[in-house]
Amino acid sequence: MPTGIHLRDVRAQLFDAAERVLLREGPGGLTSRAVTAEADCAKGVLHRHFADFDTFLAELVLDRIQRLETRAEGLVAGTGDIVATVADLLTEVFESVAVSIVALITFRDELRARLRAARPGPGIPLATDAARLLADYLAAEQNLGRIAAEADIPALAPTLVGSGHLLFADRTGEPPTEEAVRRMVATVLSGVLVSG
Repeated sequence: MPTGIHLRDVRAQLFDAAERVLLREGPGGLTSRAVTAEADCAKGVLHRHFADFDTFLAELVLDRIQRLETRAEGLVAGTGDIVATVADLLTEVFESVAVSIVALITFRDELRARLRAARPGPGIPLATDAARLLADYLAAEQNLGRIAAEADIPALAPTLVGSGHLLFADRTGEPPTEEAVRRMVATVLSGVLVSG
């Protein structure tokens, strides 16, 4: 099997294993040993493909950002209900590992430094990316007249991401209901949606 294909398979297996560990145990349970055990591979496999664990974590975050960007490409302005579309995207972002990844980035200085080098700019990677993608979608809806011209899109998008993060942040309980997420989005967007 060619090395490039094999490498992608191993990377994907390790990333998926890390995601399962994050979902089950949170950022505190994410170690290289936990990842390789979850992936059912030898401990050295991770270090054969990544210089160290922080490099692995940075690549994991960048991979998840790429997945989010791919998902956001499917958002088509002018179709469907804006509240439902935003709520569905926020749910997709935060039902996955995003809440744990944000905590991981916040508490691992070396990971944060590597991500800043790869993606310069303010904010916490993934959360900032989600806000940027939401802002692009909301701006497109604004250009179509479905969101008021005076709406402050650069303020609305991070407000939605922050509020979504808070709804999903409690890892000990059940995730918020679809209705709770839609109600939050409707409240944030209530003054800017154009009926028609």
